[in-house]
Amino acid sequence: MNERQRYLEALIFGKPDKIPFEPGWPRESTLSAWQKQGLPIEVDWYDYLHQVLRITRQPSGVRLELDVDFRIMPQFEEKIIVHRNDHYIVQDWMGAITEISDQFDYTYIRSAKDFVTRKWHRFPVESREDWVKKICPRYDPNSPGRFPSNIQTRVSNWSIRDYPLKVTFNGPFWQMREWCGFEGLCTFMAEEPAFVDEMAAFWKQFILVMLRQILQVVQPDFVMVNEDMAYKEHSMISPKMVRRFLLPAWSEWVALIKESGVPLVFIDSDGYAGELLPLWIEAGFNGSYPTEVAAGNDIVAYRRQYGQKMAFIGGIDKRALAAGGEIMHQEVQRVVPPLLELGGFIPGCDHGVPPDISWPDFIAYGQLLGELTGWI
Repeated sequence: MNERQRYLEALIFGKPDKIPFEPGWPRESTLSAWQKQGLPIEVDWYDYLHQVLRITRQPSGVRLELDVDFRIMPQFEEKIIVHRNDHYIVQDWMGAITEISDQFDYTYIRSAKDFVTRKWHRFPVESREDWVKKICPRYDPNSPGRFPSNIQTRVSNWSIRDYPLKVTFNGPFWQMREWCGFEGLCTFMAEEPAFVDEMAAFWKQFILVMLRQILQVVQPDFVMVNEDMAYKEHSMISPKMVRRFLLPAWSEWVALIKESGVPLVFIDSDGYAGELLPLWIEAGFNGSYPTEVAAGNDIVAYRRQYGQKMAFIGGIDKRALAAGGEIMHQEVQRVVPPLLELGGFIPGCDHGVPPDISWPDFIAYGQLLGELTGWI
């Protein structure tokens, strides 16, 4: 099997020859720590891990990502408003006023390159007028730059791809939170629900138009909807609010995606998923990530409860990986063999790999994971 076939078979409860080897993905601070613990500076960590474990990587053809841009266009001007007390206060690319330590370049706000704490002072949408004037005009699905200029070249390569092609975009909760802030959005939900309905419907339609354009030229293998919406013990909003504000968009998106033949439609949310999994399944999602153990998720129990309605990626407790030794071994054995037997699972760290997981411990974990997934 090639990489694409293996990935799909693993997550559609099929019979792959091996399970994809995806132990987890380090951030910059993790790589910096690993380089002090034996990882050579000049190497790609993932390639080097394969070398250390003596795993032969299957050669792949030309990789071309989708590179469709769902973000705000034009972006707001990034600018430093003030630099004081070892912090930058900036206007970020999304229009929010954000504070970040000056030990980081303020452009870290653009993407999650590391485990960086930020503070938000203000968001671009504090009223419906803000949203109509500042935000709506910046989400034209036909704006130049939303699709790569060499799309036709990519189409021909995608038709013979041997790797899984993924599409990722924000769900309505994630996107409205970027516009309004978490507290602002929740206040609008309670006090101005019709306005939230309007924003959610706008985002639903924007994504539908974008998806239709994508699906006209290529059938991806995998769609991921980013929707961080849970705390350690509960969902951030009630199931009733989920049904009103989020479920309509999810359901229409998933229906369109599945009608086009895309087999995997995942939702990405940190925190406790127990209250949300039934709603995700109702919307048509058939996979979730990362299933954080520290938030009270038990991925083995979820598999037994929901059967083949939901596939999973992740699910191995990062705290056990940091402890190493027998604690790591017990956690991997708790999760991986029973779920591999039941199918619909690619095991890995239950979020980004933090720097308290040492490089030697990560190698030991990779060794065990490689043995269980058929690579060693």
